[in-house]
Amino acid sequence: MILLSIPYPRIDPVALWLGPLPIRWYALAYIVGLVAGWLYARRVAARDSFWGPTPRPGVASLDDLLVYCALGVVLGGRLGYVAFYNGGYFLEHPEEILMVWKGGMSFHGGLAGAALGVWLFARRLRMPVLPIADLCCAVAPLGLLLGRVANFIKPELWGRPTDVPWAMVFPDAGPLPRHPSQLYEAGLEGVALFLILMAATHAGALRRPGLLSAIFAIGYAFARVFCEFFREPDPQLGFLFGGATMGMLLSAPLALVGLVLLAVSRQSPEPEK
Repeated sequence: MILLSIPYPRIDPVALWLGPLPIRWYALAYIVGLVAGWLYARRVAARDSFWGPTPRPGVASLDDLLVYCALGVVLGGRLGYVAFYNGGYFLEHPEEILMVWKGGMSFHGGLAGAALGVWLFARRLRMPVLPIADLCCAVAPLGLLLGRVANFIKPELWGRPTDVPWAMVFPDAGPLPRHPSQLYEAGLEGVALFLILMAATHAGALRRPGLLSAIFAIGYAFARVFCEFFREPDPQLGFLFGGATMGMLLSAPLALVGLVLLAVSRQSPEPEK
């Protein structure tokens, strides 16, 4: 059988040059994602109708929250990758742990780092942590969308071999056409999850602390597990057991956390009509 594919659109991994300094799409995705999330969070935080009597951070304080979350995402994402995906290599090459420009970030590690940043920020403001976490979860899919597009441009994290009409032959991935799984994740973890969270926000979810965080955690976990069936496992890990991948394994406890948050949010008073 002859496998057909569409051409992979080769894009220069360097988006632009600032003098001798290259700005790569990967780094640009993080920067634009954080800034876009910050701008959208300011709009959400400013809408009284979204919150009702629920405590919330002031719009001006979101500048500091951006810094907390940015540091948490970058450090947590890198350390998560080191711990979950390539521990053996970094035990032998510890000097490369901080070389983030070589690639290697973990979403689940970045999420843990961002959660720690939110907790520290809430302590500083002496505020409940859940409303701040809800606000961050409302904007998180924007960064996920851009990050997955950057994975596609690099390219990395490509899909498994397939004969679907939209398959692509990725550079350095062998001769077989593969699923563009990065785009599947961009669509589900980014676009679809963002629209679901936006609809929930407009329906009053922020009035129940923890509800938006629960929707994000459960929604991301299901989207990630679904996409893992089309994504090639990391070569240094392969399949773990029964066809499971590390991404699936790490998403299972995230879904459980979402269910706990869902139960917590149900203890909140009925939203005001």
